[in-house]
Amino acid sequence: MSDFAERALQGEVTTLALCWKLTRGDGLVLGFASHDRDLLLGGVRYRARPGMTPSAVTHSVDLAADSMEAEGFLSSAGLTELDLESGRWAEARVELFACDWRFPQAGTLGLMRGRMGRVSRFGLGAGGGFRAELLSDLAELEALEPLRLSPLCRAELGDGRCGVDMAGRRVELDVLAWEGDRLELAAAPEAPERYAWGLMRWVSGGLAGVDRRVAAVEGRTIWLEETLPDLPERAGAIWLWEGCDKRFETCGRRFGNALAFDGEPHVPGNDALLRYGDG
Repeated sequence: MSDFAERALQGEVTTLALCWKLTRGDGLVLGFASHDRDLLLGGVRYRARPGMTPSAVTHSVDLAADSMEAEGFLSSAGLTELDLESGRWAEARVELFACDWRFPQAGTLGLMRGRMGRVSRFGLGAGGGFRAELLSDLAELEALEPLRLSPLCRAELGDGRCGVDMAGRRVELDVLAWEGDRLELAAAPEAPERYAWGLMRWVSGGLAGVDRRVAAVEGRTIWLEETLPDLPERAGAIWLWEGCDKRFETCGRRFGNALAFDGEPHVPGNDALLRYGDG
């Protein structure tokens, strides 16, 4: 235990403040503190959020995976209802620590590092809040599965393992309307089937910066893997990247990238057990 922890925890009256540091995938950082004043620590301003409280924090001497929950109230200066509903904070990095609010630079007591899991809301309107599951790095390690043989590629189109150059494989399109997981475009992209299993990103309007995976594209209609939140504004512009069905034939014929295919295309599937011999 650090000197800071000994001083802060052994006194008759503690002056501890719990701090949350949230780092979004696009690099945006927000800080919150369970105090009545903002705290400045490590170049990050931790805004006073007395109503933001965690569940019990426990540490074990073994490598058991830890998880916890945090509750807080929605605020236009921090986590908004639209941000949570649209998935902007999905998989965000989370750091939870304690500090002495009188001398926040004197040292901190790390409590948890991980990522944000499931987020749910409670209440309505201005009095509403959120409840977020926080998963430690140990929980993420526990969830890792051993590598399995697969006839489908394990890489993502354009990532380091794939290596396909995505330059020229993106188009900008205007959206006329959307409902749930369906978007209607002003005009169909050329060869719309190429964008199935691709990525869509809003670049204008209230959903700017929100990403969604594409399930299918048929003419001027895009089907998404997840729904979009309801907004009065029902139009905007998107970027649409080509996708890949992760099959060896597609990798070779369409992308000329068969040598980088990260799968086992000739491994027989489960249906091989049901085949009968001709003789």
